[in-house]
Amino acid sequence: MDKESIRSLHPRPVLLSILGLVFTTILVAARIRGALLWGILATALAGLPLGVVEYHGIVGKIPSLEPTFFKLDIAGAFDLGLVSVIFVFFFLALFDSVGTLICVSDQAGFLVKGKLPRAKQALAADAFGSVSGSFFGTSTITAYVESAAGVAEGGRTSLANMITGALMLLSLFFYPLAQMIDEGVEMAGGSHIYPVVAPVLIVVGSMMLRNVSRIPWRDTTEAIPAFLTMTVMPFAFSITEGIAFGFISYSLLKIVTGRGREVHGLVYLFAALFVVRYIFL
Repeated sequence: MDKESIRSLHPRPVLLSILGLVFTTILVAARIRGALLWGILATALAGLPLGVVEYHGIVGKIPSLEPTFFKLDIAGAFDLGLVSVIFVFFFLALFDSVGTLICVSDQAGFLVKGKLPRAKQALAADAFGSVSGSFFGTSTITAYVESAAGVAEGGRTSLANMITGALMLLSLFFYPLAQMIDEGVEMAGGSHIYPVVAPVLIVVGSMMLRNVSRIPWRDTTEAIPAFLTMTVMPFAFSITEGIAFGFISYSLLKIVTGRGREVHGLVYLFAALFVVRYIFL
């Protein structure tokens, strides 16, 4: 690591994230119940005297949905110029949801012979949330891979999910507190970091990597597409791009090695559509 890289660790927001990561990791390793939540709270409290976290209060007025509620441009969605955008959003929503459901379900022990029972109902609920969220103008209501944090704490039942949902509704009254914890800090160059929640997300990321051990690394037709999918996502800042490289490389390698019949026809279709997208991008 050169001197410039070391200096990039000196700003207080970055140091706060490192401190929070160390503390949270210790709690998780010690199997402390609620380790991730305690890690967030401790990092937020440590950020107050450092001036990184700004106190906004505890209880506040519920934010109004009026600026976004049912503010839809249905006609604009049929603009030919938006076809590529809709295409990207469709694949992003589809594969992000499928990947999240499989990853979290596997961690929770719900998969049966590598398959998710009642996957149709799970995807339907996810789709309903995405569509209803757009009517309200909120951020996407969907299954998030951060749910792995809840599974790690023992939340594996529908009761746990309902309690989580109820607490989310209750949190509307504590908007200032939520804003304080999830507020980003602008760094030099205009980039933003989130020092309070970053440590927990890093820990959750380590939990997600457990499934990497199941990849048949000795089979290049499986290993290379998996590697490209994992590496392209963070470098391209896009889940869609990672999935695209994975689909294209997987289909190509199976064909050139004479193992094309191992690939489902839909995979070839998606790979072809991704290629077309890159050609006309």
